[in-house]
Amino acid sequence: MKTKTNLYLFLIALISAMGGFLFGYDWVVIGGAKPFYEQYFQIADSPSLQGWAMSSALIGCLIGALSAGKLSDKLGRKPILILAAGLFICTAVGTGAADTFGLFNVFRLIGGFAIGIASSLSPMYIAEIAPAHLRGRFVSINQLTVVLGILSAQIVNWQIAEPVADHATAEMIRLSWNGQMGWRWMFWAMVVPAALFFVFSFVLPESPRWLASSGYKEKAFGIFAKIGGEAHAREELAAIEAAAGEKTVEGGFKQLLHPSMRKILLIGVVMAVLQQWCGINVIFNYAQEIFMAAGYGVSDVLMNIVVTGVTNVIFTVLAMCVVDRWGRKALTLFGAFGLTLIYAFMGAAYWFHISGVMLLVIVVAAIACYAMTLATTMWVIISEIFPNRIRGVAMSVCTFALWAACFILTYTFPVLNSGLGAAGTFWLYGIICLAGGIFVWRRLPETKGKSLEEIEHELIQ
Repeated sequence: MKTKTNLYLFLIALISAMGGFLFGYDWVVIGGAKPFYEQYFQIADSPSLQGWAMSSALIGCLIGALSAGKLSDKLGRKPILILAAGLFICTAVGTGAADTFGLFNVFRLIGGFAIGIASSLSPMYIAEIAPAHLRGRFVSINQLTVVLGILSAQIVNWQIAEPVADHATAEMIRLSWNGQMGWRWMFWAMVVPAALFFVFSFVLPESPRWLASSGYKEKAFGIFAKIGGEAHAREELAAIEAAAGEKTVEGGFKQLLHPSMRKILLIGVVMAVLQQWCGINVIFNYAQEIFMAAGYGVSDVLMNIVVTGVTNVIFTVLAMCVVDRWGRKALTLFGAFGLTLIYAFMGAAYWFHISGVMLLVIVVAAIACYAMTLATTMWVIISEIFPNRIRGVAMSVCTFALWAACFILTYTFPVLNSGLGAAGTFWLYGIICLAGGIFVWRRLPETKGKSLEEIEHELIQ
């Protein structure tokens, strides 16, 4: 019976986490397409338009993140996940078919809206269905699908792109198959997983915690019982009712301003910002520039990007194995201080013009450290520290902060790289990681092994 319920729990968590897969794919696919669509739209000589093409989706992410919580609190988690799946299909088709730079960015904005929804709802949905002793591992499934989506995009980009001669001119690239059609197929490939997510989302059960908080206790009991048995269902509903009886004000955005919520909201927002300002997404979004600065040609760059993607997957799996044993706080501290040290070496490599394999090893070490720690623990932490009644809007605020921080990171990297150089830029990211580690050491509580209601009781004073 236990095996059967665990299989059911795994399947619904996996379906929900397909939103994470599409989030990862859509977020990274643009990096491989970048050398080709820039020539097609003739923006290769315009840093501002290059920056807008890379970061326009982030505007959609901000809107989607803010909308997801309120919509899911009102309508339920399931219908909003279905909406996100439909939007992923739309952006995959539209971005690949775009013939103007303006239309290209319209569909990138739509894709960003879907990413904003998926990045907020998928981990929250899993946290609401998973038992306390397995929650870290199951929420980490979402992060695993994110990195699998990233790796899939990297492999698709690598396989679709035809070899490019290192001496190829901009005009040669623009008129090549890569410049005319190849980059389009990189986006169109996302239609398949998006369609699967759309179909499978209809078989997801609604979140039992949302059902219980919305007055549908019998339906919530049935889903909890299917997940863990009737005793588990009675225990979960009793804890939800007890927690609901302690609330003093109604849930919603206004509740987040209540003095009792300030501590956990600060933790959630800082964790979200730290995950972005630690700088790893720069490596994914600007991998072309980073590896070419290390002395690699265009063809070798795509292969090296796949190497980073494989590393990302391996260490995310490792994080899943230890997050419920080692704890969220220990892993987060390891990540923040580990990246501080790695960035010190990365900056030195650029400063002393060390290139080739040595720089690739340092980049892989940074991605491994991030994947095992901050990439996973942030989503687990923000999905479990907030009370049931405001989890949707609180996740929205944290995810909004994450995408705002990501927008700033993505848009400012070319400026920082130009002004400070690669060495100074990565040293700056190292200082941010050091400050984040100090915050985590002083302010982040340990939440492993505790029910969502136990966490709420301990954190809300």
